[in-house]
Amino acid sequence: MKLRLLILVAVYLTFCPLHNSFAGQIVADSPNPVNNSLKQEVQHAIEKGLAWLIEKQQPAGYWSQPEHPALTGLVLTGFMGEPAGRIKANPPEYVRRGYNFLLLNVKPDGGIYFRDMANYNTSVSIMALVVSNNPQYKSIIRKARNFTVTLQSDFDKQGTADNPYDGGIGYGGRYQHSDLSNTMFALEALYYTKNLVNDVTVKETHLTRLNWKAARKFIERCQNLPSVNDQSWASDDVQNKGGFVYFPGNSKAGEMKLDSGKTALRSYGSISYAGLLSYIYADLDKDDPRVQAAFAWLEKNYTLAENPGMGAQGLYYYYHTMAKTLASLGVEKLTSSDGRMVDWRHDLALRMINLQDPTGMWVNANGRWWERDPVLVTAYAVITLEIIHRGL
Repeated sequence: MKLRLLILVAVYLTFCPLHNSFAGQIVADSPNPVNNSLKQEVQHAIEKGLAWLIEKQQPAGYWSQPEHPALTGLVLTGFMGEPAGRIKANPPEYVRRGYNFLLLNVKPDGGIYFRDMANYNTSVSIMALVVSNNPQYKSIIRKARNFTVTLQSDFDKQGTADNPYDGGIGYGGRYQHSDLSNTMFALEALYYTKNLVNDVTVKETHLTRLNWKAARKFIERCQNLPSVNDQSWASDDVQNKGGFVYFPGNSKAGEMKLDSGKTALRSYGSISYAGLLSYIYADLDKDDPRVQAAFAWLEKNYTLAENPGMGAQGLYYYYHTMAKTLASLGVEKLTSSDGRMVDWRHDLALRMINLQDPTGMWVNANGRWWERDPVLVTAYAVITLEIIHRGL
């Protein structure tokens, strides 16, 4: 069975928060007082987080850093996913100012960025524009999508994946090097804007088509799975098999010596969810060995105490990609390494609620990957809880 149907359902629940009747019908047919109670707690945490974010908006309309519109895009995505749907139905002035700020960053080439990190800023901003459901943004989204396609790496310019970094996408601008996190953000934006390519008023050209075969090859080359990864560093040792690294030959979790004497690059949690999510956007079968191996590693290493392999580094990005991935796959429960059945939504909801500051914000004491910025982390947390809320 293709993942497409599951993803479409996940898109519906994740990015169309106004349409609550489907999820509401499930609750009505199968009343669960525990879930109803938790759902109310989750909604309260979301509302507190959004209230905190309202107070942190700058007069010019942006959040946190004007040179990185992606931060504003993540916040706006959080507002658009507010469970009651009131903000999306009638966007208040602070939301309108946020979107106006995003539009100020639209470049002639279609990208949505200030100076650097063109892919990251454009891809995240695309998603914010998509969830607005504002038809006025259609042409902007289309141009931004086409710009993102042009950022796909092809170092030998042959249309093949001869270079290990071919097929992937990096930050963009000064940072051309492909990596799996940026590839995931780009594939996400491209996946949710496929309808624009199929628009009968647009003639698709090589400039509007991603080389999906090369993209899948790049994802493979980030996975510890020698059966598909043609790079010599790929390992099938029991601790790392199926998981992912940041880019071919580089793991932010470092490396380890195996009993055999060989050295293996460590798979780690957040990037392994990003890798699996990238496979989902690349339309792999749910039963595909690459998908199955990735899910097996994530299930075996499931924990909410840390980002597996990274500790506190990137913890909220880990929660964020976990929720997106498991919801898109339609996973209700996981089997932990000790054989327990884990209700990940329930456990992650409680974890997020307990981590919330009384002021309404979330922040990571570890500053890796900007997670000492409470705006970024609160946006991650709010979106994570919104995904959970729609599945309770």
